[in-house]
This record gives sequence, C-alpha cells and structure tokens, in this order.
Amino acid sequence: MTMTDVVLPCLDEAAALPRLLRRMPAGYRPIVVDNGSTDGSPEIAAAHGALVVFAPERGFGAAVHAGLSAADPPDGLVCVMDADGSFDPVELPLVADPVRRGDARLMLGRRRPTTARAWPAHARFANAGLAFWLRRTTRLPVHDLGPMRAARLADLLALDLTDRRFGYPLEMVVKAARAGWTVGEVDVSYAPRAAGTRSKVTGTVRGTARAVRDMSKVLAG
Repeated sequence: MTMTDVVLPCLDEAAALPRLLRRMPAGYRPIVVDNGSTDGSPEIAAAHGALVVFAPERGFGAAVHAGLSAADPPDGLVCVMDADGSFDPVELPLVADPVRRGDARLMLGRRRPTTARAWPAHARFANAGLAFWLRRTTRLPVHDLGPMRAARLADLLALDLTDRRFGYPLEMVVKAARAGWTVGEVDVSYAPRAAGTRSKVTGTVRGTARAVRDMSKVLAG
C-alpha cells in the first residue's frame, strides 16, 4: 500500500483530534504539528498514533513548514488539512488522487459548508475576494483558498515558500501559478469545527483581518 503524509497544523485542538485521527483513511499517515498548545493536544495526538512534531515559531505557515520538513511519504505525496474537525479526513483521496494520477500538480479542496454556521459571512467574503484576484491575475480556476490541499513533497519544497503566517496558503498558489503548475479544485465538505475548538482565522473578525493582512503582504510582494 502507498502511504501519503498528512500535515495537520495544531493549536489547542484536543477536542477535535480523537475523532479526526480515527477517521484517517488507510494509506494516510497523520503528522500533527503542535504550534504551542496548552490543552494536551500533543499527548492526545501521540496516543492516537500520529507522529507529533513541534513548531516553536507561531503561525500557520511555520507549522506547515515544520510538518513538511518532517514528512517522508513513501509515495511522494503530502496533504495539508486543518486539525479542528471542520474537514473530514475520509475525503483526503479527493485531493490526493488527482495529483497521484498526474492530473494536477497542486490540488485544492473547495469548501462546501454543511451548515450556514460552518463558514461565517465575513470569512466567506474575504476568501471570495482573494480567490477573485487569483483568477484574474493567474488565470487559475480557483474559487477557494481552503487549507485542504495536496501536492508532491519535493514540488512544495522547491517552491521555497517563505511566509510563516496566514499568507502561506496564498503564497503557495501564487508561486505554483508562476511556476506553470496545473492547479485543480474539487469540492470537499466543510462542517462546524469540533465543540471546544475555535478557528484562529474564521472564528473572529479580528482573526480574519489578520489573515487578510498577511495575504495582502504576499500580493504586494
């Protein structure tokens, strides 16, 4: 069986991790990257069979970078997914298989909310604006900058991504476009995050504003 690594940035996701890790499909190896949790998330992740690594530098990009640095997937593929329970690991093959077949070099999960409260209006609006900019400037068929995505590890490392905060997902897509990659998109379910967890981005207007600020720096660059 091939084995794909799944990088799961984690900051106080103890309430979501047990179910999330139990639903990891066969052939997908979870790497939980702890970014300063105080709720026992690393211990819970390890108890459920995940490889746990630590990213002392705070930030989404810093956590994903640490996970990619620790990854060594036998099949060369790596996925990234939030660890707050909003995504279902069962759907990981939807983003991984097109890359495995060679249909895309970077595959993105387009979030389809299962309920209205899964994706607050302020966050949807900000995401739609960034996606619109991407379509106009890169001609990529991108409608969402969602964090469920897949690519080959060597390709991602070769992009030499430098943002270590919330601009990381946008920088990945921008640099992939500049490198001439084929970028695809597929619908994935997006549910309310697990009770007891809170999004660091979409959960508050302030969090969304921080993400937009970081992404604006990427666009300015």
